[in-house]
Amino acid sequence: MDSSIIVAVISAVVTIFTVILNTRASNREIQHKLETSQAVTDTKIESLTAEVREHNNYARRMPVVEEQIRVLNHRVSDLERKHENP
Repeated sequence: MDSSIIVAVISAVVTIFTVILNTRASNREIQHKLETSQAVTDTKIESLTAEVREHNNYARRMPVVEEQIRVLNHRVSDLERKHENP
């Protein structure tokens, strides 16, 4: 075999090996970034879910509070009328 062919084959093997190593390292880095991003997203979703649940709790309680305010207003009006007309 000619020495130039041997050098070309060795260069090709080294190049392919280098490309494989770089691709693996890049894939690991991308995978780590994706996992980190997913963890952040999951945390944000959990936080938003908690806020929505809290909001829904207030939304359920507001009609009850409004009814209690109506009753209290009615009682205050009754007391004011009694006070005006003893």
